[in-house]
Amino acid sequence: MAKYYQFWAALAVTAAMALPVASQDTSAQTVVATVNGKVITLGHMIVLRASLPEQYQQLPDDVLFKGILDQLVQQETLEQSMPELSLRDTLSLENDRRGYLSGVALQQKVAGAVTDGALKAVYDARFKDAAPQTEFSAAHILLDSEDKAIELKAQIDAGADFAEMARANSSDGAAQNGGDLGWFGLGMMVKPFEDAVVTMKAGEVKGPVQTDFGWHLIKLNGTRISEIPTLDTLREELAAEIETKAVEDYVNALSAAAKIEKPGIGIDPGLLRDETLLDQ
Repeated sequence: MAKYYQFWAALAVTAAMALPVASQDTSAQTVVATVNGKVITLGHMIVLRASLPEQYQQLPDDVLFKGILDQLVQQETLEQSMPELSLRDTLSLENDRRGYLSGVALQQKVAGAVTDGALKAVYDARFKDAAPQTEFSAAHILLDSEDKAIELKAQIDAGADFAEMARANSSDGAAQNGGDLGWFGLGMMVKPFEDAVVTMKAGEVKGPVQTDFGWHLIKLNGTRISEIPTLDTLREELAAEIETKAVEDYVNALSAAAKIEKPGIGIDPGLLRDETLLDQ
């Protein structure tokens, strides 16, 4: 929030005395202030307002107008007070400009990438040949020794409640829910665990089953056939996939057409930590 300190201060002073702006023919190039001849335009104000956090944008327009104008004037005055930039400042500005413009370039490229047709094509490609999948609902008790697992399995076989045994003995986060792992599909559990589950019947308890996490006692609660999700439920996920692909293709195409050289590859990576180089 430090970057908005001056803006907060300006609004605090002007909120009670903000004046309406006279109506006139204006454009983004309309001059709203000058500082030693350097122009500040209405466009500068509009861009700054659009970048403000939501709580600022909810303020009345008259308050925002004077607050933003004062902020830009103060910033320009401070900028002009610096006779010479340090190397660090110059490089930071170059990085900021490069980062901002690269973002704009990507936004322009992906703006039209997500269409109904593109979404349907990606959706169809993913689910065209998809077969119904079995999902499993299971619970487990995770233990650090096989002997302990064998002992608890005997108690469960003798009638002890699986959920209560999980709460009292299991070492993972599912213990508080009686070991319940919810619904999961194939490929979501480690292989020894999955291999055990797919051979079980509802209500059956199996174990001990060893994985890298320890020794498991597993109870299968039930199975079901999963439904293929609709396009609407996956719209945001598919849109992100399309945008990512558009960005990758665009960057790869630009990189292939550009003459890119990297003479710095041989430099000692440890020099990244040497900020004294900026003082030379």
